[in-house]
Amino acid sequence: MTDTIDTGTLTAWITRFRDAVTEKREWLTELDSAIGDADHGANMARGMAAVADKLGGVAPGTVDELLKGVGMTLVSSVGGASGPLYGTFFLRMGMTAGTVTELDATALAAALRAGLDGIVARGKAEAGDKTMFDAMAPAVDALDAAIAGGASMADAARTAAEAASAGRDATLPLVARKGRASYLGERSTGHLDPGAASTAILFETLATTIAERT
Repeated sequence: MTDTIDTGTLTAWITRFRDAVTEKREWLTELDSAIGDADHGANMARGMAAVADKLGGVAPGTVDELLKGVGMTLVSSVGGASGPLYGTFFLRMGMTAGTVTELDATALAAALRAGLDGIVARGKAEAGDKTMFDAMAPAVDALDAAIAGGASMADAARTAAEAASAGRDATLPLVARKGRASYLGERSTGHLDPGAASTAILFETLATTIAERT
């Protein structure tokens, strides 16, 4: 047992995320149809399919090569806001991780934090805006706290996934302040944010993959 993850594990995470958003494509689109453009599920499924095609079953040699490749593919293949935001997330993760072949818990946390910071820089979202930030920021904070407290990578990732799910659910009563949903004003309440929903899937698949691989 080792408390690091390599490019193979990261590739398995990306593949699992692809499978999950494909499986939940209709649900994500249903969420988006209530407060957005009704394309989040389709966009995420298409983008992750393009990522899988690019990976071609062969993990790149270094973490930055892998994650930057994922990010660039999402930016170039996904429409709407999700492509640039998720693309920026993975690009920033890769830039921070660097030319290494594996990440320990601290390095993973730093990469995820950089991804979150990239989303903030790109989307200017804040807590309570009813965006993916409302799921991602609690997840990254929970991961940092768990690691600082001595948790294993697997336990920290599980804690982060639970925080992401709670953050997703907390978007239900919020009034959207960003994106297409903000046009609805008070009518955006009572609906989960689709970006927060896919972010919860992102962290759930990360936790599951790390638990299997470490």
